[in-house]
Amino acid sequence: MDQIERFIGGFRHFRRHYFENAPQLYNRLKDGQNPNCLVIGCCDSRVNPVHLFDCEPGEIFIMRNVANLVPPQCSDGPQGVLAAIEYAVCGLHVSDAIVLGHSHCGGIQALMQRGSAAAHRQKEGRDAHGGGQHLERWLDVAEPVRQRILAQMPAASEQERCRACEQAAILASLENLRAMDCVRERMAAGALRLHGWYFDLEAGQLHTWSPRAGAFLATDQAQQP
Repeated sequence: MDQIERFIGGFRHFRRHYFENAPQLYNRLKDGQNPNCLVIGCCDSRVNPVHLFDCEPGEIFIMRNVANLVPPQCSDGPQGVLAAIEYAVCGLHVSDAIVLGHSHCGGIQALMQRGSAAAHRQKEGRDAHGGGQHLERWLDVAEPVRQRILAQMPAASEQERCRACEQAAILASLENLRAMDCVRERMAAGALRLHGWYFDLEAGQLHTWSPRAGAFLATDQAQQP
């Protein structure tokens, strides 16, 4: 069985479960969605919020992009990420929004290596973007984070810098979230909470940002602010 056939078989299993054996959920969902939580996650195939949090259809509203970034509200060009956030906050009235980052993030690794990669391409006489101009432009959102990590950790290993950048990018995205008009208004009304979460692929552990501790803490150690 090839991959596409397996996917179709998987859909048949999904249909039997939700439409034949237990149709109540989709009988309700066909009239509209009412998720209570927005998750801004990474495109990485290893970090699916539905699997990580054991959710049923309709429980969470998900926006996934490279490196789980939230761009500034003033960004130019089409803004699918900001549009999804605005819809979740103002249209669906979610009560919680989570920026979910993770270890070994390919987007963050590309961000941290972009200077040396560009130099290598120029040395070989190739376009500085190397055909990845869309990724490069998107990663510009987190360029200030990269610069800060490089300045703060000049003697650190590449792995240490990447992990620090993965977590710092979550905090930067939270700041961009707070700056959005719709988010700021809902937070001021006490109707919306923001969370920064970090999934460690190696340890199988979820870390949550604790403003009180000023650090990401494992979920069994984290304290609510």
